[in-house]
Amino acid sequence: MDIFQKAYEYTTAKELKAAGTYPYFMPMEGNEGSEAIYKGERIVMCGSNNYLGLTMHPKVREATKKAVDEYGTSCTGSRFLNGTLELHLELERQLADWVQKEAALVFTTGMQTNLGTVSAIVGRGEYVVMDKNDHASLYDGARLSYGNVKRFRHNDMEDLERALASLPEDAPRMVVVDGLYSMEGSVAPLPEIVALSKKYNARLMVDDAHGTGVLGEGRGTPAHFGVTDDVDIIMSTFSKSFASVGGFIAADEVIIEYIKHNARSFMFSASIPAPNCAAVLAALEVMKEEPDRIERVNQNAKKMHQGLSGMGYTTGDASTPIVPVILGNDTTTFTLWKLLLENRVYVNPVIYPAVQDGHQLLRCSFMSEHTEEQLDYVLETFEKLGKQLGII
Repeated sequence: MDIFQKAYEYTTAKELKAAGTYPYFMPMEGNEGSEAIYKGERIVMCGSNNYLGLTMHPKVREATKKAVDEYGTSCTGSRFLNGTLELHLELERQLADWVQKEAALVFTTGMQTNLGTVSAIVGRGEYVVMDKNDHASLYDGARLSYGNVKRFRHNDMEDLERALASLPEDAPRMVVVDGLYSMEGSVAPLPEIVALSKKYNARLMVDDAHGTGVLGEGRGTPAHFGVTDDVDIIMSTFSKSFASVGGFIAADEVIIEYIKHNARSFMFSASIPAPNCAAVLAALEVMKEEPDRIERVNQNAKKMHQGLSGMGYTTGDASTPIVPVILGNDTTTFTLWKLLLENRVYVNPVIYPAVQDGHQLLRCSFMSEHTEEQLDYVLETFEKLGKQLGII
C-alpha cells in the first residue's frame, strides 16, 4: 500500500468546504486587537489569546521596530552558538523575577518549550502523571521522553491520587498540569495538586500559557493560589498576554542549567529573534505600569460568563477570559459558528479530538480592550442566534 494512501482518503476538510462550514485558516485582512477585518468587514474578535490587547500597544510596537534596527530580523543560529544576545539574557532575568523563580530559559516557541522540558526531565523508567486535558505539546513531550505516562481525569483529585499511588514506590515522577486550561477555561486546583505531589514525592510542572498575564495579578496561576514556591517548574508562552512568539520555563537555577544542556528542542533550534524578545520585554513593562488591563480582562470575563450562562448556554464553572459555549455536537457547533461570523462575531469552533466527543464547543476568549458596546453586541447576537436555532 502507498504510504500516501491516508492522504488520498482524507476528505473531511473538502466536505466542510463544500458545505460552507470550514472554519480554519481564515485570512484576516487586518487585526486591531478587539476587532479584525475579514472580507472587508469589521468583526468583533472573540477568538484571540491577546488577553491584554498588547499586540497593538505603542510601547510594544516601538520596541519591536527598534530591535529590528539594532539587531536585524534573526540571529540565524542556536543559542549554543551564535544565537545568544544580551537581550535574551535580560529577558530571562526579568521573566524569572516576574514569576518569582531563581532562573528562566527562553525557547523559540511554546510548543518547543514543552517538548524540550518534559523530554529532558523525564527519562526511561520514570513517570509523568498528566491531566487528561493537558495541552497536546505536553503529551508530545511525554512521548519523546521515553518515560511512562499515567493520566488522571480532568481536575479530579481522587483520580490523581489513584494514579500517584499506583506508581512503584521508588520511581521518579513528575505531575504535569495546565494552570488555566485553554479550551474550557477551567483552573487547576493547584493547592490540592501541590499537597498530593508532596505526599507522593512527585515534582510539579505547571503549563501557565493562558494564566500568565491574567491570574495572580499577572504573575500566573501559582501566584493566584499562593503556591509559587511549591511549583517546581513554571512554563508559559509569549503568544498570549506577552504579544509575541516564543516560550519560557522558570525554576531553580540548577534545573534550568540542566534543561539548557539537555532539551533537544532548545539545543537544535535557532534562537528567538531579537524583535520578539523586545516585544516581550515591552509587554512585561506595560503589565507592571498598567495593572488596570489585568483588572479589565477579568471584569470582562465575568460579564460574559454571567451573560452567556444566564441566557441558558452551558459555559462551565470557571470565570476566566476563556468562556466555552458547550454545544455537544459538530453540526450545532459549526452552524452557530457560521451564523456568528455572518453577524460579525468571530469565535473558535472546537471539536474532537481537541475536546472529548460530546463536549464540542465554541471557544470564546475576551480581552481587556473589548468595550462595553462590543461585549453587549456579542451577547445580543448569541441570544438572537441561540433562540433562532432552539439552543436556548
